[in-house]
Amino acid sequence: MDGMSAHEDGLPAVARLLAGGGVVVLSGAGLSTESGIPDYRGPDGVRRNRAPMTYQEFVAGEPARRRYWARSHAGRAVIAGARPNAGHLAVARLREAGRVAAVITQNVDGLHRAAGTADAVELHGGLDRVVCLDCGARSPRAELDERLAVLNPAFRDAGSRINPDGDVELPDDLVASFAVAPCASCGGVLKPDVVFFGESVPKERVEHCYRLVDEGRALLVLGSSLAVLSGLRFVRHAAKAGKPVAIVTRGTTRGDDLAAVRVDRPLGEALTALAAPFAR
Repeated sequence: MDGMSAHEDGLPAVARLLAGGGVVVLSGAGLSTESGIPDYRGPDGVRRNRAPMTYQEFVAGEPARRRYWARSHAGRAVIAGARPNAGHLAVARLREAGRVAAVITQNVDGLHRAAGTADAVELHGGLDRVVCLDCGARSPRAELDERLAVLNPAFRDAGSRINPDGDVELPDDLVASFAVAPCASCGGVLKPDVVFFGESVPKERVEHCYRLVDEGRALLVLGSSLAVLSGLRFVRHAAKAGKPVAIVTRGTTRGDDLAAVRVDRPLGEALTALAAPFAR
């Protein structure tokens, strides 16, 4: 497997993998923690905070949607203000240098795009867009933010720390008084253009990602515990095809038994070292 020993622990093995090019990156929430956005699970694999809202809850009724949008509006400044960290910039450098063939991200923060990887496939969508569940119209989240600010002039952010999906916990009285904006085109129900828990990733997007893995020479997982099937399936697919799998993240993952190399180090530090030979 390209000179890698089973479960070899060290960046040199990942560097050798990247040297051959054709590496597909699969990134997760751990890549964005250095940008101030927490991940879903700690190094021990235990979920942080509460469970996120499911798609079924969101579509069930107005109270759940009001709760989501109030909390999301309160946390929006943190997400919108987040900037790419050293890890995102290193991935973009490796992509530009031809070592990384494609980037698939489970993240919804848009930081790969902001770092310069314009063609990153956002497996779970992006928080910078909203979609109408009635007419299908998509629009920028910034436009909705302006409308929500007008509808809720007295709204004050009294939330606790940000959650990985961009919202914060709020007192019930603030949630109850929050006004939700309808679709500007048809008056329908607006939803962030992301895949909620309990919702399926669009089939064509999944098939596109499988094609990228098939066309690549190896798979490099960055900052993901692979706790959910949406990411783990690509690791299983690559391993089944005999392609080398490397994982760089903090703590254990569900794909460790399929990896030829595992590196447990901070992502920014590790990726900066890997991209250093390709610095402009």
